[in-house]
Amino acid sequence: MLDVAIKRRQGSFDLDIAFQAPSQGVTALFGPSGSGKSSVINAIAGLSRPDTGHILLDGAVLFDSARRIDVPVEKRRVGYVFQDSRLFPHMSVLDNLLYGLRRVPQGERRIELEPVTKLLGIDPLLKRRPHTLSGGERQRVAVGRALLAQPRILLMDEPLASLDAARKAEILPYIERLRDELNIPIVFVSHSADEVVRLATTLVLVADGRVRATGTVAELSVRLDLDGAIGGPEAGAVLDTTVIGHDPASRLTALGFDGGELTVPLLGLGIGQSLRVRIQARDVILALEPPSRISVHNMLEGRIIELGEATGPSRDVKIDLGGSFLLARVTQHSVERLGLSVGVQVFALVKSVAFDRVFPGPAGKQIAL
Repeated sequence: MLDVAIKRRQGSFDLDIAFQAPSQGVTALFGPSGSGKSSVINAIAGLSRPDTGHILLDGAVLFDSARRIDVPVEKRRVGYVFQDSRLFPHMSVLDNLLYGLRRVPQGERRIELEPVTKLLGIDPLLKRRPHTLSGGERQRVAVGRALLAQPRILLMDEPLASLDAARKAEILPYIERLRDELNIPIVFVSHSADEVVRLATTLVLVADGRVRATGTVAELSVRLDLDGAIGGPEAGAVLDTTVIGHDPASRLTALGFDGGELTVPLLGLGIGQSLRVRIQARDVILALEPPSRISVHNMLEGRIIELGEATGPSRDVKIDLGGSFLLARVTQHSVERLGLSVGVQVFALVKSVAFDRVFPGPAGKQIAL
């Protein structure tokens, strides 16, 4: 487990952060620029020293002000991937990768070169120099160099921020593979809702130097008290689902989740594949009784458990589907006209074509390289 509880005064900015996260998967620090996210991972790495507090990783103390412990950077065994790759321009890709590996005694090496290059798809790049690589390729090499330093934890400080949409699409599947196939905890800093929804197994919401909430993406995506912190105007529920069937004739795929099933456009995935779907609140229609003769495929029965405060003409409604939760954004007029309140049974209608955010879900298994 990663256990962070630190305070640090930085000019007029007060950092007061405390959270715990599992030792596997991706812990995403998510929040607006200037909220303190990078300061947190710099403290974990040992690049900055908190005024007070502690940082522990699987019981090992990296920092503890009360006990006067501050493990030097080079002894923390932390891998760090920055916004820009920071590769050595005069070295080949291979030499960049070996730079970290050669600094680790032979007996302490558990991550080897060949599995890393295959995992990241950089085998064909080994003889090239950094200036000949695309932005996405450079970041994959930077990740590989960090892994070959044999880290106990991998820190990624907005590694996609400098990439265009095409390069982001190129590298995201590789970060998913790191999440699913490594037994190394990853702390991923981002202010992109789509990135954290796609990657995070644990989400830490940060604002003004404080932790607003910690939990799974699914849990926090439907928290009405967070004022749409994930997605803002495009807030909505995140569901972890499994592929349970395909109907090639109708070109539809069925997904199962705790509390029901969804139908989405046909996916070329195997039965049992984990998927994470994001349903925007504005794409959900509520009815008090099952409608008939409509084009909508998805009709989910549930019970209203919370109504958000009115925001202009609209309100967000949280619905319990019997194990999972959904958000619907409706007008205040509809709330009054239908008598929507806590405890009311409703039918949530979602068009299949509304599922434009479908990502591979965490695989639930991890192996060492």
